[in-house]
Amino acid sequence: MSYIVTATSGHLGRLIVEALLARGAAPDSIVATARNVDKLSALAALGVRTAVLDYSKPETVTAVVEPGDVLMLVSGSEVGQRVPQHTTVIAAAQSAGVGRIVYTSAPKATTSALLLAPEHKATEEFLIASGVPFTILRNGWYTENYTGEIEKARQPGEIVASVGDGRVASASRADYADAAAAAILDDSLAGQTFELSGDHAWDFAELAATIGTLIGSPVAFRNLAPAEHAELLTSFGLDAGTVGFVVGLDANIRDGLLGETSGDLARLTGRPTTPLAEGLAASL
Repeated sequence: MSYIVTATSGHLGRLIVEALLARGAAPDSIVATARNVDKLSALAALGVRTAVLDYSKPETVTAVVEPGDVLMLVSGSEVGQRVPQHTTVIAAAQSAGVGRIVYTSAPKATTSALLLAPEHKATEEFLIASGVPFTILRNGWYTENYTGEIEKARQPGEIVASVGDGRVASASRADYADAAAAAILDDSLAGQTFELSGDHAWDFAELAATIGTLIGSPVAFRNLAPAEHAELLTSFGLDAGTVGFVVGLDANIRDGLLGETSGDLARLTGRPTTPLAEGLAASL
């Protein structure tokens, strides 16, 4: 049996492979995949096998998956293409006799108003209907999503958003990767769905103060009305679609959709999640 991890040329996939090794998986039991294996040389140097796997090409899935394997399906990054890509992979893996699929989804994907939820909801429904044993990891927000705010805060001394008093229970990518590795290695988790998030839900005033400590100068949080936020983003040259997406995500945060702390992430990894300051510092 092999542990096949998709999208390992990306941050999360690479970290999942490293977490599997750290948890004692034999290097030759791991298959790191990506559309371009030339980007996997660093992982190959760790002794893991590498292979091509393209979400849009089912033949690349059936060429890698063997009966009984565990497939770690890291959700695709192309918004709007995830459903056809994910269902292609799941169907191909099913036909190849995959033993279990672990999938990275979104918080409360089947019921949430989160902008990113619909594609994950459709994927979860397809996965469950396929009859393949599954473990669903509903990943919350990554602390690294806010690394860019550090540089933006240096000059004006502020971060700007339209999140109001909304909170974010973020964790580091390494936390989510370690949880994925734990789920991959534990077949007793088949049929279970986990709501993964950080142990602490911070607000943007805390984010600003944390960034201020990291850069050594005060940073304030300036909250805008959604219309003001959209106007500001438009003035930066962002297109209407991107502006709507950013303001919409801020509305999701304002509505509390990313602030829940279930404790599932810490339970899966067996340790507390990475604090905000530590996660931001590491991302630098």
